[in-house]
Amino acid sequence: MKHEEANKEIGSRGAEAPRSRGGRKSKKSSPQSPVPIPQSPAPNLDDWLEIGKIVAPQGLSGELRVYPVSDFPERFEVPGKRWLLRSGDTEPQPIELLAGRYVTNKNLYVIKLAGVEHCDQAEALRGCKLMVPASDRPQLDEDEYHVLDLIGLEVFMQASGELVGTVVDIIPAGNDLLEVKFHESFATDKKQQTVLIPFVEAIAPVVDLKSHRIEITPPPGLLEINN
Repeated sequence: MKHEEANKEIGSRGAEAPRSRGGRKSKKSSPQSPVPIPQSPAPNLDDWLEIGKIVAPQGLSGELRVYPVSDFPERFEVPGKRWLLRSGDTEPQPIELLAGRYVTNKNLYVIKLAGVEHCDQAEALRGCKLMVPASDRPQLDEDEYHVLDLIGLEVFMQASGELVGTVVDIIPAGNDLLEVKFHESFATDKKQQTVLIPFVEAIAPVVDLKSHRIEITPPPGLLEINN
């Protein structure tokens, strides 16, 4: 499954991650930001997807390090319009991506934004989120799903139709894991609130987005593995 940035964070991650079965300073002066700062503290991000977070300046020329929450390299490498969201903003502000490159083994991109010319301006953007419109989600291959589409699906035992619970998170791993919160009628141990279920076709053979459900065929003991 690939990640596609989402309008909200999933745990510590963003949600532009389609998923598939199977598989950082003191400043001499106040920097001037290229992006205006809205004053209202109540953001409405239903129409936006988070693709990454600016974590630090890179060098002295205004480049920025970005931690991606998207599996689509073009979000950071292909020049064009992006949107920048500051903490406390009501909505993202448009900004131009000029260039970007991936930093091997660091899971980071280094990007250049229009109007960010030196390290003080870059520092002022630390912690800002990069966004794109929700309508701009890339098309996925067959049997791939956006994280945002999986969160909230109900999980059922395929054989019995019994409701197991609801998907509350996706945990990236060798094979992605569905974090499922048990339905009160299913949990045998009331201390165990959730379970991790491998998102592979053999265990989750049915993913029906229209019906808002996933059907599972877990091997014996899987649903008690976290006890």
